[in-house]
Amino acid sequence: MRFDRTLTFSDLKGSAFLFGPRMTGKTFLLRALRSELYVDLLDPERELALARAPRTFWEELQALPVGALVIVDEIQRVTALLDYVQKGIEELRLRFILSGSSARKLRRGGANLLGGRAADLRLHPLTVEEVGPKFDLSAALQFGTLPKAAELVLAGDLDEARRFLRSYGTIYIKEEIQAEALTRNVGAFQRFLAVAAHSNGQVIEFANISRECAVPASTVKEYFSILEDTLIGEFLWPWDRSERKKARPKFYFFDCGVVRSIEERLTDPPTPVEEGVLFETWFFRELVRIRDYAEKEHSFALWREGPHEVDFLVTRGGAPVLAFECKRSPESLSSATVQAFRRRHSKTPIVVVTAQEVPPRRTEAGIEVLSWREAIERYRGLK
Repeated sequence: MRFDRTLTFSDLKGSAFLFGPRMTGKTFLLRALRSELYVDLLDPERELALARAPRTFWEELQALPVGALVIVDEIQRVTALLDYVQKGIEELRLRFILSGSSARKLRRGGANLLGGRAADLRLHPLTVEEVGPKFDLSAALQFGTLPKAAELVLAGDLDEARRFLRSYGTIYIKEEIQAEALTRNVGAFQRFLAVAAHSNGQVIEFANISRECAVPASTVKEYFSILEDTLIGEFLWPWDRSERKKARPKFYFFDCGVVRSIEERLTDPPTPVEEGVLFETWFFRELVRIRDYAEKEHSFALWREGPHEVDFLVTRGGAPVLAFECKRSPESLSSATVQAFRRRHSKTPIVVVTAQEVPPRRTEAGIEVLSWREAIERYRGLK
């Protein structure tokens, strides 16, 4: 099944990096483009040849006409090519699309990031809009929206969807962690990954995870940075600086199906408690996808003051513009939390997002209660 992706390259005039987690469809998109040179670094022979003699890449570039498009898939595998990419842009006036599933090796290895000569594009799992009219929230919470998983779920082949998702963790460990030598102790990282999955959407207590994994807290922080750099998840930090100093962020994986696979929970339907966390995870990731594709200048944070908390605070230019609280049922926030939030942000609208299909309403306290579909449209229209 073919999905119409929001991210296209039709308006791209120059060069770009295209980053996204594995299996989000980067190669499929790139293969569909007409290019004068396609370098597939997932091909072991091609990777080894260019790693040994990267200058041959420059010789290939010199044979291309001005304005030609060059695609390099998984650029982080041979970072030396980036110097020739810069020369190709400046001296030969070529255009490049450079894909990868990890920016870690590029940034930490001192690779040439082209100094602003290439746009930074992100590809995510499927959005509601990309799946289309057949989108089913319960399926998205249970199996995620990686294109292959969504295709299998829509075809009714749930067993094959489970097999695909179970293989994801293995592929990630083998091709991202071992192949890129991101950590020497793969066994410890695997233990950490399981604990991190169980902590998805929760406040992260590094000391507690350290004890569960039997590794130092400093190593736990390094492992979380690996998850961030390989685009498997990201921290959501408190907006308030005094709260941030307490170093108690939340961490969200990039896809519900992947996190359930790591937890070995694919066979059973989500429990009510699990469903609440998955809904929160999915909604946050949908916000991120819409922001990135629409190039909105927004940042996200959690709002916390003492015992009071609101899931997602949307900010622009450092100022809050909208707040979302996720609920499985159409209930509202406690009056104490609303009052605490209003004391700080009296003009910031609060939207309670429910997983149920309910008509929109506004409470006496001025809180909007919207179904997830309407909440998504509310954010989509936010400037």
